Amino acid sequence: EVQLVESGGGLVQPGGSLRLSCAASEYTTEAWCMGWFRQAPGKEREGIADIDSDGSTTYASSVKGRFTISQDSATNTLYLQMDRLKPEDTAMYYCAADWSGYCAGGPGPRQSDFGYWGQGTQVTVTS
Repeated sequence: EVQLVESGGGLVQPGGSLRLSCAASEYTTEAWCMGWFRQAPGKEREGIADIDSDGSTTYASSVKGRFTISQDSATNTLYLQMDRLKPEDTAMYYCAADWSGYCAGGPGPRQSDFGYWGQGTQVTVTS
C-alpha cells in the first residue's frame, strides 16, 4: 500500500517561511493528483493546494500568493513552500494522494477526492 510521510513542520514567527515535504513510497499511476490540507483545532479540514501529473495547480484563496505547491517526480516527493506565514496558518498539515486521475479543478483540493493520507506535520506560527 502506498505510504505518504510528511515532514518539515515546526515553530515559526509571523512573516516567516517553512517548506513541507511529503514523501510517497510510490506513484501507482501516470495520471494523479496530490494535495495539501490543513486542520486547525476545532475547525474542519481545509484543502489548500493541489497539483496533478500535468503540473496544473490550484490554491485556496486563504493561501494563494503565499504558498507554492510543487512536486519532484525523481524522488516522488511533494512540497509546500509556505511564505509570509500568519498565526491563522497554525494547523496540522496533511498531504494526500488520488491515483484515479487529474485534479478536479479547484480552487484547492476536495477532501472526498483523496484516498491516501499522510500522518500530518504540525505548523505553529507565533511570536
